[in-house]
This record gives sequence, C-alpha cells and structure tokens, in this order.
Amino acid sequence: MKKEISVGSVIEVKIEKIVPGGYGLAFTEGHTAFVALAAPGDELRAKVAKVKGRTVFAEAEDILTPGPDRAEPPCPYFGSCGGCDLQQLGYAAQLRAKEAIIRDCIERIAKVRYEDEIRVIASPEPFGYRLRAQWHVDAAAQKLGYYRRDSRDLVEIEECAVLQPELRGRLAEYRAEMPWQMFLNERSRIDAACGSDGTVSTYSPDLPEATDEITFDAAGEKYLFSARSFFQGNRFLIDKLIETAIGDAEGETALDLYCGVGLFTLPLARRFENVIGVEDNLEATAFAERNVRKAGLGNVIIHTESVRRFLVSGKAPKAGFVLLDPPRAGTEKETMLALLKLRPERVSYVACEPSILARDLKRFVENGYKIDSLTAIDLFPQTHHIETVAHLSVNQA
Repeated sequence: MKKEISVGSVIEVKIEKIVPGGYGLAFTEGHTAFVALAAPGDELRAKVAKVKGRTVFAEAEDILTPGPDRAEPPCPYFGSCGGCDLQQLGYAAQLRAKEAIIRDCIERIAKVRYEDEIRVIASPEPFGYRLRAQWHVDAAAQKLGYYRRDSRDLVEIEECAVLQPELRGRLAEYRAEMPWQMFLNERSRIDAACGSDGTVSTYSPDLPEATDEITFDAAGEKYLFSARSFFQGNRFLIDKLIETAIGDAEGETALDLYCGVGLFTLPLARRFENVIGVEDNLEATAFAERNVRKAGLGNVIIHTESVRRFLVSGKAPKAGFVLLDPPRAGTEKETMLALLKLRPERVSYVACEPSILARDLKRFVENGYKIDSLTAIDLFPQTHHIETVAHLSVNQA
C-alpha cells in the first residue's frame, strides 16, 4: 500500500538528476518529488513543503549518502539566501546539469529532437563575477541583504561571494554607515552596478544620493549605463556573449529587439549598413542613443517603444538579421506572430530561461525555421540560471 504524503511529511529519496528550476528529481510512493538544494545521486531525507496532486516539493534535510557531484557550499548563507541554489554542486557538475536542462526543455517543450552539440561556455571565475546586484532593505529592523528562498523574508548578508570585490566593498560600506532614517518606506531596495574600472553606481528610490554613470568596455566598444538601467551581470563573459549572439552576421539591415543600452546594437552597426534598436525603457534608450553617438555611428536608429507595438504597427523594415534578447518571460505571442510575419532570414535569440526559450523556438520551428546552433553561456554560476543563444534560419528544405 502506498504511503500518503502531505505537507510536513519526511520522505527518503534518491536524486536522479537536476531539472529546470534547479530541483533534484526523485520518485517515491507514486509521487514525483522535486527537492531543493539536492545533487544527483544523493540519498537523502527531505521535508515536504508543498503537494500538488502526485507532485511534491520538498527541502533536503539530511544527506544520508552524498552523490558523487556533491560539494561543500562555501557561502555561510547558502540554504537560506535565495540568491544561489547550486553551490552544493561542483562547478563542472553545474555546467553538465545546465546543458541537460536546456536539452530537456528543447525536446520536451519545443518538441524538437536536437542531436547536435550544445556548446557550453564556462565562466572563467565561478565566484566574484557579478557586476550587478539588488540589495533589499528592511529599514525598521535595520537589515540589508537578500530575500530568503521562496519568501519575502530578509536574510541579512555581511558578504556575498558571487559579487565582484568593488560591490562587496560597497555592501560593507552600507552596512557600516546606512542612513536608515532616510528611508520613507519600511521595505526598500538598493540597485548597484560596477563599471570596468571598479566605479560603483547605486540607486534607491528612498535615498537622495546621485546615481553615478559608469562605463563598461566590451568587444571593443564602450558602454555608458548606471544602476538604474539593465546591463548583463557577468563581467567575465560579456565579450563572449556579444561574439556568440552576433556570430558571422552581416548585411544590409539588422533589428536589435529589446536593445537595452545598446550592448548588441553597437557591434551590429559595425557589420550592417543599417541597424534599428527597439526598447521600451526610456532610461535604457537614453543611454543607447548616447552610446551610439559616442561610438560615432551614423547608421543606427533607436526606438523607445515596446517591441510588440513596433512590430505590430508595421514600422519594422524587412531585415535579413534579427537579434532579440527579451526579458525572462520571453516574447509575447502577438510579438512572435508579428516577427514571424516579417520573416527575417536569420534570427539570434538570447534567452536566460530555457523553458521560455523552448516555448518560443517551437513557434519558430512550426513556422519554417530550423535551429542552426545552441550555445550555453554560464552568466550565472552557483544558480540554476543559464543564458542560451539560439541561431535560427529559414528552412530552405
């Protein structure tokens, strides 16, 4: 007779593999179990936190027999802080798990049997890589840190191992000299970013201090931005991301959709006669236009509007190459349909969530495109997140 499992139950399982979301997959008593902070091969006890039909979500409590890839997490906050969820794996094992997640999503969600190699580009340093951070503030309790996993409770952090040294230093300064009385709200945030020279930019809606502009050098270009605008987070891999996303593309017209501050726009303008960047964040497009001017590029037009509106309006010209780097939620259905109607010969899709990438690749494949290559770039070591670049082209067969 199968044992009934409910919230609070303790189960003993063996972890099969790591699956999307960073969970360890196991099976027990007719249930599928997703166990947080597990490693492949672990035999462990886990406490059930949630039950949905025959699926349970659980937290590892006791490691009975560690799997071969299990490592000792170096961060004292691991397990409570919600920032990292793969420190229990050695770095090589993290990369293997992420490649397997991408392949699983492509086959299970996109329904594409992708048998070619998925190239994996590792971070040269698996710690100290982050040039961006968001610190949460509890002014009433005078605490600064990150959210606890699966909650909005604050975990006070003294030092974060994935931040580059200058950001760790700024975090220490805030902890020592935070003007708590300046916060109008009990809960707030501080966004921080770091430039190539170590200059730190910070922004909080509750602090009066100015948000400095900083510069990052990548792929032979200089990018001006600040803590108020998005920029990629791994200081060691931005060059590789640009190189991989653009590849050998060149020609007459390119569209850079969700262009941000122009990370891909500038190098695209060196390869194409005309480049159009589209982004709905006014702060970002202001930087993009300045970056274009500073680079002396006269063949770029930046549109401040949503990608959906730009494509649906019919303003988009026929383009031989489209690069899109959407937010984590991916592209809206209406946006995808409008892009498919435009039918560019080649597409480069940059995605930070494999399941969403697979969902959108399915739409491309169903509309006559083929996947030419998939490359995983590990912009987020110690977490289950992975950046993937998919190159597609119109299937001539």
